[in-house]
Amino acid sequence: MLQRAGRNQRSKAVLVGAFALGLGACAGQSVNENPMVPEVRPGVPAGYLANDEIPNSLALLPAPPAAGSAAFAQDEAVSVEARALRNSARWQQAAEDANLSFPRAAGTYACALDVNIDEKDTPRLYTLLRRTLQDAGRATAGAKNEYKRIRPFAAFNESTCSPADEAILRNNGSYPSGHTSAGWTWALILAELAPERSDAILARGRSFGESRLVCNVHWQSDVLAGRFMAAGVVARLHANDAFEADMAVAKTEISAARARNLKPTRDCAAESAALATKVVSAM
Repeated sequence: MLQRAGRNQRSKAVLVGAFALGLGACAGQSVNENPMVPEVRPGVPAGYLANDEIPNSLALLPAPPAAGSAAFAQDEAVSVEARALRNSARWQQAAEDANLSFPRAAGTYACALDVNIDEKDTPRLYTLLRRTLQDAGRATAGAKNEYKRIRPFAAFNESTCSPADEAILRNNGSYPSGHTSAGWTWALILAELAPERSDAILARGRSFGESRLVCNVHWQSDVLAGRFMAAGVVARLHANDAFEADMAVAKTEISAARARNLKPTRDCAAESAALATKVVSAM
């Protein structure tokens, strides 16, 4: 019991670290579009899943590739390719993708969805994205804390596309990628809500994870493991009544936004051009 309690405390510490900027920036924003939403603190909605419902990354994932292994050699090779995009348009897009703070992060998939996502016009979808961010992040905690894998930028003594985050990231395990877990969770959810846009949405989800390679903050195996955990999170979410109810309302909001021709406010042409750059040849 004491060991389990200690692990739970370490899991909480991970959330304060890896998602500090994304979740903390939500503080002070209202959740009044759905007054029944629980909060972890004022203005910050809780996830849908209880602690014992979150997929356990430590139990589900193998250990990260060991130094000197063929798998780690692959990680290093991919890292070299991705880091070559420093200061390019793809690098700038990766910096944008690193931002998990709301309201900005709500528009991550707006171009792929071809609908603007915000608190005013799609409030339940907006809340759904905020709540599932919590669940996706928590699912990576066990393995992150156990393995404490060093990140590429720290291993190579280089910088990242989000310098302000580096102090936190140095003390936060690289495996699996929490950003990728969140991004792929969102991609799977949105592909279900808008199946006619599923190819564009899933492609955007893939590129979101690849942005972590470009940013020099994750290895390829971190990203792949993040996608795996996201799949587990979404599968578990579908057994949650509150999530299912929010999905139903979010679907109607998307349809209504399409009927009103509420297009994305982001520069989708620039985003598309940046994402057209191939990140790695072996991904």
